Amino acid sequence: MQNQPQASAETAVTAPRMPGYRRTEFEKFVSASLGQELPLFGHQFFENVPTTFAPVDHVPVRADYVIGPGDELLIRAWGKIDLDARVVVDRAGQIYLPRVGSISVAGLRYEQLSSYLHSEVGKYFRDFDLSVTMGQLRSIQVYVLGYARRPGTYTVSSLSTLMNAVFASGGPAANGSMRHIELKRANSVVTDLDFYDVILKGDKSADAPLQSGDVIYIPHVGPLVALSGSVNQPAIYELRKPTTLADAVDIAGGLTTIAETKRVALERISQRADRRFEEFALDGDGMKRQLRDGDIVRIFPISPKIEDAVTLRGNVAQPGHYAWRDGMRISDLIPTRDTLITREYWNRQNVLVPAAGGDPFTTRQEQRLLDEKQRARDQAQGDTVEGGADQTSESEAQDVQSDEDLRTGIKHRGSEINWQYAVIERLNKKDLTTQLIPFDLGKAIDEPGSPDNQTLQAGDVVTIFSQEDVPVATENRTTFVEIEGEVKAPGVYRMEPGETLRDAVRKAGGLGEHAYLYASELTRESTKQKREQRLAQMIERMQRELVAQSASAPATTAEETQQQQQQLRQQQQLLARLQQVKPTGRIVLELKPTDHSLDHVPAMALEDGDKFFVPAKDDTVQVLGAVYNENSFRFKPERHVSDYLNNAGGATRDGDKGKTFVIRADGTVVSRQQAGMWGSERFTHMQLMPGDAIIVPERFQTTTVLRELRDWSQVFAQFALGAAAIKVLQ
Repeated sequence: MQNQPQASAETAVTAPRMPGYRRTEFEKFVSASLGQELPLFGHQFFENVPTTFAPVDHVPVRADYVIGPGDELLIRAWGKIDLDARVVVDRAGQIYLPRVGSISVAGLRYEQLSSYLHSEVGKYFRDFDLSVTMGQLRSIQVYVLGYARRPGTYTVSSLSTLMNAVFASGGPAANGSMRHIELKRANSVVTDLDFYDVILKGDKSADAPLQSGDVIYIPHVGPLVALSGSVNQPAIYELRKPTTLADAVDIAGGLTTIAETKRVALERISQRADRRFEEFALDGDGMKRQLRDGDIVRIFPISPKIEDAVTLRGNVAQPGHYAWRDGMRISDLIPTRDTLITREYWNRQNVLVPAAGGDPFTTRQEQRLLDEKQRARDQAQGDTVEGGADQTSESEAQDVQSDEDLRTGIKHRGSEINWQYAVIERLNKKDLTTQLIPFDLGKAIDEPGSPDNQTLQAGDVVTIFSQEDVPVATENRTTFVEIEGEVKAPGVYRMEPGETLRDAVRKAGGLGEHAYLYASELTRESTKQKREQRLAQMIERMQRELVAQSASAPATTAEETQQQQQQLRQQQQLLARLQQVKPTGRIVLELKPTDHSLDHVPAMALEDGDKFFVPAKDDTVQVLGAVYNENSFRFKPERHVSDYLNNAGGATRDGDKGKTFVIRADGTVVSRQQAGMWGSERFTHMQLMPGDAIIVPERFQTTTVLRELRDWSQVFAQFALGAAAIKVLQ
C-alpha cells in the first residue's frame, strides 16, 4: 500500500473520490439473487464528506487537551505585575516569560495550565491575577492505514479526533470494516470505534483525541448479511458479533407497517459449497435464528388483498371498499340512485355564478363590487384614466366569460351515469381468470327482485360507468343543445331521443322577427375536433415534404440559393400562420336565402353539445384580404362582386385577383377558380347576400408541395374556416 503525500485536513476532505465505484462481489451476488441492488449500509455517509467534520482551530479547547511543542499560549497578568505575552511552546516543551524565565509546560492538560502558571509566576511576584488561553494550535501527523478509501499520512489539527481523521480519509473502502476502526498508539489499541453505533445511536463515546504519530487502522470487512423487503432500511449489513435475526432487523430500523410475519425467506451459503433456501415464520423462534456470513433475508409485505370486502369504483359518490356479508346484492351496495351523485356535482351546484379569474365561490355581483372598490382605490392612488379604462374593459371581458361559463355550466354539472350497463369483476379462484358479469344498473336499484340485482361475492369489484366512458344508444343518450341568437327564448335545452334541430328551435320559442335563418350556424364539437386533426395532419405532411424537396433540389448558383432560401422561408411562414387557424366545427345547412320560417329549419339529428346560432340580418358585405380598403360595405341587391371590389379599391399589387373567392353567409364557398376560364365573368357579376364576405388572397410562390394551398377557397371550404381566418393568414 502506497501512502499519499502529506496534506492538510481541508485538502484531504475535499480530495476527489476514487473514480468509478466498483461493487463488491457480495453486492453483485445479492443483486443477482434479489433482482435489485442493495447498498452497503453506512458508506453513504462518506460519499460527500460535509465540511462540518473538517477540524478547525476556532473552537473551544477541551479541558483534557495536552499541551505540546508548537502550541501558542496567550498569557495575561495584572496587579503587581503587568504581563501580556504571546508565547509558543518550543521543542523542549518550554515557554519563556520576561522577568520570570523558562517554564516547562509540555504534558500539562489545559485545565491545569492556569493554576500551574500562576504558581510558577508566584515564585517571583505577589498579589496578581493571571489568565491563559490557547492561541494557534499545533498540527500533528497521523496515519490512516488498512482498507481505507484514501489511505495515507494526514496533517491535522491537534484538536482532531479519530472520527475527524476517518472522515478526512473518505471512510472505509467498500471492502473495509465499518464496525472495527482501531486507534493504535505505542503498539497498543487506544479505542475500537463501531461506526454503526455512531450512525444508529448517535453514540460516539468510543471516539478519542489524536496525538502525533497515531495510527488509524481499518481492517477488512467482517461477516455480511443482506436484509431486503419490508424493513425500514434495506441494505447489506456487517456483523460485529454473533447476531440473531431480531438483532439484524433492529439494526435495519425494524419492520415496516406492512411487513408480513407469517413468512420470511432465508437464502444461505452452506459450507461454501452450495446455496440453501428456507422459509419460516417471523415469530419468536424465527427471530432467534442466528445469521451467518453471506445470508440473504427477504421479509415480504402483506398481501394487498382485502378479506371480506367488495370494491365500488367509477362514476360514484364514494368509491372505496365496503364490508361484504353473505347474501349481499347490488341494491345493498347501492341502495338508491341518489347515492351515486358525486361530491363534485354538489360542489358545482352550490356555486351561484363563478366569477372569471376570481374565487370559484364568489358570485358575479360580488365580484363586480370588489372590482369597483379596487378601481376606486387605484384612482385614489393617482392611476391614469387610461388605466381605469383598461380595467373596465377587463371587467367587461370577465363578465362575458362568466356568462359563457354560466351557459356551459348547465350542461356540465356532472357526467351522466350509464344506467343500462355496469359490470362486476370477479376472480375465478380455480383458474385465476377474470369474469365480467354485466348488469342493468337502473333495474338493479329500482327492481330489487330482478336478475340484474346480482349477488356479490367477497373480492368483487363493481364498476359504474358514465355515458362518456361507455357510450349508450341514441335513445338513452343525454343530449344538451344551446340555442342562441334571434329566437324567442335562447338557452340550453335537453333533447329527448329522436328530437331534431327543428324541435330544439321550437323549444326555444321559434324564430324571432329579425332572424336571418340563411346565415344560421350549427357548430358541433366532434366535427371541430376531426377538422382540427385533419388540418394538423395536412400541415405536418406539407412541412416534411417542403424540407425534403428543398434538400433534393440543390441550387447551382449563389443567386438560385438565395431565391430558394427566400422561397422556403416564405412558405414556412405561411404554414406557421396556417397552424394558428382553428376550424369552427360549423356544419353547412344548405338553406336558401328565402327560407324564413321554422319549417325551413332542417329536421336533422343532434349531438350533445351542439350549438345553433341564428343571427339578425346583417345588411353588410365584407371585403377582406389583399385589397386597398378592407372594410364592410352596405348591402345593395343590385351590386355584384366586382362592385364591392371596386368599392374596396381593387386588389393590391400582392393580391391574387384570379383566386378571389366568396364565403357565403350560410358557410358555403364560391371561388373564381371554380368558375373556370369561361365562368369568370359570371363570378364577378354574381349577386351577393347580406353577411357574405369577399376574400382576395395574397399572391405567393407555390411548389408542388403546397399545391393544396393554390386554391384557398378549397381550404376554407374543406375546413369550414370563417372570414376571420383570413386575418391570421395575411
